[in-house]
Amino acid sequence: MNDPQQGEKKIIVDEDWKAQVEAERAAAHEKTQAAGEPSAAEAGGSWPQPSLPLLVTTLATEAMVAMGVVAHPLSGKVERDIDRARHVIDTIAMLEEKTAGNRTAEETQMFSDVLHELRMSFVALQQQHPPAT
Repeated sequence: MNDPQQGEKKIIVDEDWKAQVEAERAAAHEKTQAAGEPSAAEAGGSWPQPSLPLLVTTLATEAMVAMGVVAHPLSGKVERDIDRARHVIDTIAMLEEKTAGNRTAEETQMFSDVLHELRMSFVALQQQHPPAT
Protein backbone atom coordinates (compact mmCIF):
# COMPACT_ATOMS: atom_id res chain seq x y z
CA MET A 1 0.00 0.00 0.00
CA ASN A 2 2.31 2.69 -1.20
CA ASP A 3 0.53 6.01 -1.17
CA PRO A 4 2.24 8.41 -3.59
CA GLN A 5 1.17 11.34 -1.43
CA GLN A 6 2.52 9.82 1.76
CA GLY A 7 5.90 11.53 1.39
CA GLU A 8 4.38 14.92 0.59
CA LYS A 9 4.18 17.48 3.37
CA LYS A 10 1.14 19.69 3.51
CA ILE A 11 0.63 22.88 5.45
CA ILE A 12 -2.86 23.46 6.76
CA VAL A 13 -3.58 27.07 7.65
CA ASP A 14 -6.45 27.73 10.00
CA GLU A 15 -8.13 30.98 8.98
CA ASP A 16 -10.88 30.74 11.64
CA TRP A 17 -9.04 32.95 14.15
CA LYS A 18 -9.06 35.85 11.70
CA ALA A 19 -12.82 35.64 11.29
CA GLN A 20 -13.19 35.33 15.05
CA VAL A 21 -11.19 38.51 15.66
CA GLU A 22 -13.30 40.38 13.11
CA ALA A 23 -16.49 39.13 14.75
CA GLU A 24 -15.24 40.20 18.19
CA ARG A 25 -14.28 43.60 16.82
CA ALA A 26 -17.75 44.03 15.28
CA ALA A 27 -19.43 42.93 18.52
CA ALA A 28 -17.36 45.42 20.52
CA HIS A 29 -18.30 48.17 18.09
CA GLU A 30 -22.01 47.29 18.41
CA LYS A 31 -21.72 47.27 22.21
CA THR A 32 -20.05 50.71 22.14
CA GLN A 33 -22.77 52.05 19.85
CA ALA A 34 -25.54 50.59 22.04
CA ALA A 35 -24.01 52.25 25.10
CA GLY A 36 -23.99 55.59 23.29
CA GLU A 37 -20.20 55.86 23.48
CA PRO A 38 -18.43 57.38 20.50
CA SER A 39 -16.24 55.10 18.44
CA ALA A 40 -12.54 55.87 18.09
CA ALA A 41 -13.18 57.48 14.69
CA GLU A 42 -16.06 59.56 16.05
CA ALA A 43 -13.99 60.64 19.05
CA GLY A 44 -11.45 62.20 16.69
CA GLY A 45 -9.03 59.27 16.58
CA SER A 46 -8.59 56.49 14.11
CA TRP A 47 -7.20 53.96 16.57
CA PRO A 48 -9.34 50.95 17.47
CA GLN A 49 -10.15 50.18 21.07
CA PRO A 50 -7.30 48.31 22.77
CA SER A 51 -8.08 44.65 23.25
CA LEU A 52 -6.30 41.37 23.73
CA PRO A 53 -7.42 40.04 20.32
CA LEU A 54 -6.14 43.20 18.64
CA LEU A 55 -2.77 42.89 20.38
CA VAL A 56 -2.41 39.21 19.47
CA THR A 57 -3.45 39.87 15.88
CA THR A 58 -0.91 42.69 15.62
CA LEU A 59 1.86 40.46 16.95
CA ALA A 60 0.79 37.58 14.70
CA THR A 61 0.94 39.89 11.69
CA GLU A 62 4.44 40.97 12.71
CA ALA A 63 5.48 37.32 12.93
CA MET A 64 4.05 36.60 9.48
CA VAL A 65 5.97 39.55 8.04
CA ALA A 66 9.16 38.29 9.71
CA MET A 67 8.60 34.83 8.21
CA GLY A 68 8.00 36.30 4.77
CA VAL A 69 4.42 35.01 4.65
CA VAL A 70 3.20 38.60 4.26
CA ALA A 71 5.05 41.42 2.52
CA HIS A 72 6.42 44.19 4.71
CA PRO A 73 3.70 46.88 4.88
CA LEU A 74 6.09 49.79 4.27
CA SER A 75 8.49 48.38 1.70
CA GLY A 76 6.09 45.95 0.04
CA LYS A 77 8.95 43.45 -0.08
CA VAL A 78 8.98 39.95 1.32
CA GLU A 79 11.65 39.85 4.00
CA ARG A 80 12.66 36.94 6.21
CA ASP A 81 14.06 37.40 9.68
CA ILE A 82 13.85 34.02 11.41
CA ASP A 83 15.17 35.31 14.74
CA ARG A 84 12.58 38.09 14.85
CA ALA A 85 9.81 35.64 13.89
CA ARG A 86 10.88 33.29 16.70
CA HIS A 87 10.98 36.21 19.15
CA VAL A 88 7.47 37.41 18.26
CA ILE A 89 6.01 33.89 18.44
CA ASP A 90 7.68 33.42 21.83
CA THR A 91 6.25 36.79 22.92
CA ILE A 92 2.73 35.65 22.03
CA ALA A 93 3.31 32.40 23.95
CA MET A 94 4.54 34.39 26.96
CA LEU A 95 1.45 36.61 26.76
CA GLU A 96 -0.72 33.49 26.65
CA GLU A 97 0.99 32.14 29.77
CA LYS A 98 0.81 35.42 31.69
CA THR A 99 -2.89 35.97 30.93
CA ALA A 100 -3.95 32.42 31.85
CA GLY A 101 -7.01 32.51 34.09
CA ASN A 102 -7.91 36.04 32.98
CA ARG A 103 -9.19 35.33 29.47
CA THR A 104 -12.53 34.48 27.96
CA ALA A 105 -12.97 31.10 26.31
CA GLU A 106 -12.85 32.84 22.93
CA GLU A 107 -9.55 34.55 23.78
CA THR A 108 -8.09 31.26 24.96
CA GLN A 109 -9.13 29.59 21.70
CA MET A 110 -7.68 32.52 19.73
CA PHE A 111 -4.28 32.07 21.42
CA SER A 112 -4.36 28.35 20.67
CA ASP A 113 -5.28 28.87 17.02
CA VAL A 114 -2.83 31.71 16.38
CA LEU A 115 0.10 29.97 18.05
CA HIS A 116 -0.63 26.72 16.24
CA GLU A 117 -0.76 28.44 12.85
CA LEU A 118 2.38 30.49 13.48
CA ARG A 119 4.35 27.53 14.80
CA MET A 120 3.36 25.34 11.84
CA SER A 121 4.35 28.12 9.43
CA PHE A 122 7.65 28.55 11.28
CA VAL A 123 8.43 24.83 11.09
CA ALA A 124 7.54 24.77 7.38
CA LEU A 125 9.80 27.76 6.78
CA GLN A 126 12.65 26.05 8.66
CA GLN A 127 12.20 22.97 6.47
CA GLN A 128 12.17 25.00 3.25
CA HIS A 129 15.11 27.19 4.27
CA PRO A 130 17.27 25.25 6.75
CA PRO A 131 19.79 27.34 8.69
CA ALA A 132 23.31 27.39 7.30
CA THR A 133 25.70 25.12 9.18
